Amino acid sequence: MADGPALKRRREEAEAAPGSAAPFPLGSVRLRRLLRDSAREKTAFVHGQVAGPSGEETDAVLILEKTPFQEEKIEELLRTHTKLELQMCNDIYSTYRLYPPPELSEIKATVVYPATEKHLQKYLRQEVHLIRETWEDYKNITLPFIQSQSFSIQWVYNILEKKAEADRIIHENPDPCNGFVLVPDFKWNQNQLEDLYLIALIHRRDVKSLRDLTAEHLPLLRNVLQEGKEAVAKRFGVPGSQLRIYLHYQPSYYHLHVHFTALGYDAPGSSAERAHLLEDVIDNLLLDAAYYQKRALTFALRADEPLLKRFQEAGRV
Repeated sequence: MADGPALKRRREEAEAAPGSAAPFPLGSVRLRRLLRDSAREKTAFVHGQVAGPSGEETDAVLILEKTPFQEEKIEELLRTHTKLELQMCNDIYSTYRLYPPPELSEIKATVVYPATEKHLQKYLRQEVHLIRETWEDYKNITLPFIQSQSFSIQWVYNILEKKAEADRIIHENPDPCNGFVLVPDFKWNQNQLEDLYLIALIHRRDVKSLRDLTAEHLPLLRNVLQEGKEAVAKRFGVPGSQLRIYLHYQPSYYHLHVHFTALGYDAPGSSAERAHLLEDVIDNLLLDAAYYQKRALTFALRADEPLLKRFQEAGRV
């Protein structure tokens, strides 16, 4: 589904067997093209190829992100910069290029390898179209499309079954019906709280998205909201009033999950056409047990997405 610029970049790609990954041969990557970049987010999406033992080349996607500044390292950055180059001076204003030492120039690299054509298209710069999906659209267009696709979410089950990332779990409610695990999202390096980002993955495997939620799921959603806030406050000292807690529609993968991000962080996918605040979802289900089986939902689709084609063929775009 449509992803924001920093994308649900990661988890749907982490499908390799747990513990089997060898260090990625970054030095042997041959650059093919820049798929997309974001000056605002200081992020680049790169298509590269890695040559195998017999000379065959395998596609890879590298997501390169400038990590956020850390307050405790700013003084060191100012004190140990290796070069300061004046660019412009006008009255009291001046701009410079500052060249910090390598240890203060960290870039986070997320690797999708081997990458498929679907991955390359996903990260390619695309036009975006806004869709207004009625419940009838969901039943007749979206749901049949979801059922016809092979979206692998093995990485989710690996976490839930403690086969991967067990040491990263911040909190778990083990109840099979109303429980969940809370883990840091790979977009967050856990070095600072300004871009705090965690994901709550529910244990149930029969709830795909917001469209499946009814009043039956209220105990589950309340657990995620309350226990999630308490866990973040206990572990990171961030109160619930400084968290943005929401679901995506359309989601990047079809296993219900909830995003916890720092309120001051302009997180990818937190825009009005994508994010649904968890407390609002709970209130809506209290008003009407079948709220999300009745109302129209708006979301964005990239030009190359097959679901957009389905909506176009049905005359809904």
